[in-house]
Amino acid sequence: MKIKLIVLGMMVVGLLVLGGCTQESQNKISRSIQNWTGTDGVLDIYMGEKLVQRFIKIDKLSTAQSTSGKESRDYRFGYGYLDSNFNLKVDAGEKKLYFEISGYATPYIFYESPL
Repeated sequence: MKIKLIVLGMMVVGLLVLGGCTQESQNKISRSIQNWTGTDGVLDIYMGEKLVQRFIKIDKLSTAQSTSGKESRDYRFGYGYLDSNFNLKVDAGEKKLYFEISGYATPYIFYESPL
């Protein structure tokens, strides 16, 4: 019984601390949990109807924030492996890269890896 009360008290304190965090702090906590659990995103970039670039094993595609933190910028960014041969696998020589995609760029699709 005493252990249950201690656990319940710790949960209440944790929720109060989290509630007092700024939105950016909450986002950082969320990103760290997502990075820890991992995701397997794929980003396909098109030029017209042709697939021209693919990034795989992306943990998160983020929207850039303005310096003041109140407005979103018109690009997204993330880290992923450049899949040069479009086979959805990380092959020898394919490196993890930082990338940015403009909101005014050619069309792109972000999805969970089907493999």
